[in-house]
Amino acid sequence: MSESQQLWDDVDDYFTTLLAPEDEALTAALRDSDAAGLPHINVAPNQGKLLQLLAEIQGARRILEIGTLGGYSTIWLGRALPRDGRLISFEYDAKHAEVARRNLARAGLDGISEVRVGPALESLPKLADERPEPFDLVFIDADKVNNPHYVEWALKLTRPGSLIVVDNVVRGGGVTDAGSTDPSVRGTRSALELIAEHPKLSGTAVQTVGSKGYDGFALARVLP
Repeated sequence: MSESQQLWDDVDDYFTTLLAPEDEALTAALRDSDAAGLPHINVAPNQGKLLQLLAEIQGARRILEIGTLGGYSTIWLGRALPRDGRLISFEYDAKHAEVARRNLARAGLDGISEVRVGPALESLPKLADERPEPFDLVFIDADKVNNPHYVEWALKLTRPGSLIVVDNVVRGGGVTDAGSTDPSVRGTRSALELIAEHPKLSGTAVQTVGSKGYDGFALARVLP
């Protein structure tokens, strides 16, 4: 581990302990995800708290998440919702989805959350066919190659004033390479360009360092 990474870890530990302490449900969610062999790509605790705060600031009643993994970020988001709120999360892998459902039930969120299994680009049109109420917040944290498609669907399923958050947009700095052949970089750049150019979106992107290394996220508001 580099000296810089150790410092980032120490700062994140301090922030988390002081401002975003985990409880048994969150700790157990990570433990069970590890036991099931899920990849260690969940958001950090202070990042999860940021998602919760964004949803609370938004006054969110309906949240859409694209990319559930073990449900760790889903728990943070679900805790921002009122009792009659609704959270729908899409997960490609059925094994991951089952772990997430158990974690959400343990956290007492199974009554307001639903994990749907399958490719998100197949699940999103089905969701649209249900004519759901617009989502107040969309969190995109799935396969990066399809990020522009996810942003486009988020626009269709939200309303003016809704918030769209896209995770992992820095790609280790690779996002600056216009000639990159990496599908994740190309997908991320396309999503950022869509946010920049779309007349109904106003957004920005922020670099971050921490226990998850060097990364960042994009944040966009849906305009009238």
